[in-house]
Amino acid sequence: MEETSASQQGNIACASWIRRPENAHLVVMGRSRHTNHPPLLQIFSFDPKTTSLSSIPLATYVFEEGEPVSLAVHPSGDDFVCSTTTGDCKLFELYIREANVKLFDKELLPLQGVGQQKCIAFSVDGSKFATGGVDGHLRIFEWPRMHIILDEPRAHKSFQDMDFSLDSEFLASTSTDGSARIWNTNDGVPLASLTRTADEKIELCRFSKDGTKPFLFCTVQKGKKSVTAVWDISTWNNIGHKSLLRKPASVMSISLDGKYLALGSKDGDICVVEVKKMEVCHWSKRLHLGSRIASLEFCPSERVVLTSSTDWGALVTKLNVPADWKEWQIYILLLGLFLASAVAFYIFFEKSDSFWNFPLGRDQPAKPKIGAILGDPQSDDQSLWGAFEQLDM
Repeated sequence: MEETSASQQGNIACASWIRRPENAHLVVMGRSRHTNHPPLLQIFSFDPKTTSLSSIPLATYVFEEGEPVSLAVHPSGDDFVCSTTTGDCKLFELYIREANVKLFDKELLPLQGVGQQKCIAFSVDGSKFATGGVDGHLRIFEWPRMHIILDEPRAHKSFQDMDFSLDSEFLASTSTDGSARIWNTNDGVPLASLTRTADEKIELCRFSKDGTKPFLFCTVQKGKKSVTAVWDISTWNNIGHKSLLRKPASVMSISLDGKYLALGSKDGDICVVEVKKMEVCHWSKRLHLGSRIASLEFCPSERVVLTSSTDWGALVTKLNVPADWKEWQIYILLLGLFLASAVAFYIFFEKSDSFWNFPLGRDQPAKPKIGAILGDPQSDDQSLWGAFEQLDM
């Protein structure tokens, strides 16, 4: 039975995990304007035991102009970027001391007045930052220097989605017109365009993250059929597809260890796929009661997902998947196997008289002593010395 907590209600435009040491993770949420309530950014703590967020925010930031559109949290968990409807991007730095959390905002000068950025993302190693605008403009920066790597005004008609590869060398981006392109983030140049037929629209994209399978996953709409397709990133060739969510997806996510892929639908469902088998291992039907899921993200250390929608707020859901082995459990298992092997060897040696029960003379032990097996080093030395004396004579 899945555990779901209705953590925050209504007007959530975007939400994301903030990775913190010792698994004391936080969640940041961007709220759009609602009746007499101004647009906000709020920070909440997460309790893995109850699979829930704190009811009272640890910190709140009020927007004087514009509303939050999307969030990108740096892998260090020390800061994050929020794009707004005014066409600016703001940098927020976290100051955390015990239970006290404070937010400090800074302007990102290269991203002031550049238009609304629908997609923003940090590379896996945190060294690069990319933005994709509603106007189709792609920018890739070195972080935190904000030195421009790529500035392409006509990358797409309008951005739909983007993701960095595990080694931070590639960036995949998709457009609202159904096209998808690959960019080399080191050289700042276009690398490839994903092939598709006339009736196919590539919508969402995520790179594999387990370090062994160099794949790119994309949701593809083929007429009325929705599938998840896989591209080999060494050749950028399509190697197959599978129907998983069976309906149009609005958001896609992959766990940090790359074991699970998640899809959220436009009517409130989510499904979680085991990447190794490419089979659905968790379903949550109508999790957001018919509303489009706007954000979907795996918890950094728990098999829990964070989802949000404008109508039904933010939810944290514990997944019905096998529990992962903890590091201390692996050490205990190895110690147990070692002790069991030692005990088995001792019992075998002590109780295996029948093994040594050769036809021997009267009054001889059934089992020879260890010395009888290995030999007497002193007698061997004397025999060897005697052989030398005979050679000298």
